[in-house]
Amino acid sequence: MDEKKPSRLYFIGKKEDLIQAKRTTVTLDGRDILIIYHQRTFYAMDLQCYHAGSTLETGDIEEINYKLCIVCPKHKYKISLAEGEGLYKAKNPTEAVPTPRWYSKGIKQRVHKVTEVDEDIFVTLSTCPGWIESDYYQTEKGRAELRKAQESEDGEEDVNADADEDV
Repeated sequence: MDEKKPSRLYFIGKKEDLIQAKRTTVTLDGRDILIIYHQRTFYAMDLQCYHAGSTLETGDIEEINYKLCIVCPKHKYKISLAEGEGLYKAKNPTEAVPTPRWYSKGIKQRVHKVTEVDEDIFVTLSTCPGWIESDYYQTEKGRAELRKAQESEDGEEDVNADADEDV
């Protein structure tokens, strides 16, 4: 992210419309963003999962280790809505009785600030310095990778569709 660029409020929509939609995607300053309304709170984060670029738009929301998380529909990665923290469950083999626990991978998904003003919802893009893994899918290289993967998936669907027609 460009740290020298001043913060800007982007108008997303009317609060009531966004509540009804529950999830909305927008592109702000060239960045694909997912806005989520869950349990009376708005969240905003990069649309593509930091792991492999899958869209988070249809991900389930679960409470994990006392944090609300979105679960990537493709590979089941867990990402906290408020911080963008990647969570995983594992056992510590050095414990006398290894017990599965939730651990943090650190901040992996860029989250953005949501502000409400007079029933209007705005997003301010994150100015957190440094690289966050979800940033990759906001670059030209990352977007090209997503397009290529989508074209491959579309080609596979077409092949399967043709096979069904021969039956």
